[in-house]
Amino acid sequence: MIPRKVTIQKWARFLALPQLGPAPSIALAMSETNFVTPRADGRRADQIRPVRFQNHIAPHATGSTLIECGQTRVICGVTIEETVPRWMKEQGAAGGWVTAEYSMLPYSTLQRKARDISKGKLDGRSQEIQRLIGRAMRTAVDLEKLGPRTIWVDCDVLQADGGTRTAAITGSYVALTLAVQKLIAQGRLTQNPLVNAIAAVSVGIVNGGALCDLCYTEDVAAQVDMNLVMTSGGEFIEVQGTGEESTFSETQLAAMLQLGRSGIQQLLAAQQAVLAAA
Repeated sequence: MIPRKVTIQKWARFLALPQLGPAPSIALAMSETNFVTPRADGRRADQIRPVRFQNHIAPHATGSTLIECGQTRVICGVTIEETVPRWMKEQGAAGGWVTAEYSMLPYSTLQRKARDISKGKLDGRSQEIQRLIGRAMRTAVDLEKLGPRTIWVDCDVLQADGGTRTAAITGSYVALTLAVQKLIAQGRLTQNPLVNAIAAVSVGIVNGGALCDLCYTEDVAAQVDMNLVMTSGGEFIEVQGTGEESTFSETQLAAMLQLGRSGIQQLLAAQQAVLAAA
């Protein structure tokens, strides 16, 4: 529960982030029914799943949270190493580094998913996702203000029901912020290195209509699947979109971007609320 005296606006000012504004309107030729048609779980097309954060779930991490987006649940933990990667030392690069690892626990899906270590190599999908998380989190941080240290962001999927990579990114920002707060409180950081809040959401075309925040059944039925990662300033970090044995029009792309922007604003507000209460 958010204390009455601690407001989202105060937290935003602490981070020196721009206030969230309304998404710019986009003229769409697509029927309005694509935005209001009820879905299997009763949501509107523009409605994200219920989001919940449980902070400090990993006591030994510098910052951690369990993010729940509907039935998708991901633990995001941040740890700190007081050193930088070898390549940074060799190149004399200033500042620090942020990197990530991602995995799906064997029991996160209906059928057991083998651990990467049992296969002797990192799964290609896991590698792609952890690189995406790392890129997103580096956008959140002024690496020079971070100083010569490495931030490790570990994301472990407890339960998968679609959107695990986007949930991991949204939760990672909360865990990262909690870690930065702790470093500042300990005097290990003298400046706040956070420059952007980051959130991500999935969108897609299902049965010809644009939907936001796809659950698993919608994801597997989607003709078009897209993941959006954005900053609190409304800028894109990454747009991953592909037609699944289908193509999509400019109008459909505009519809997905509009829904995605709206969903990300809702997620950013949820992040700010839980951080204001931390």
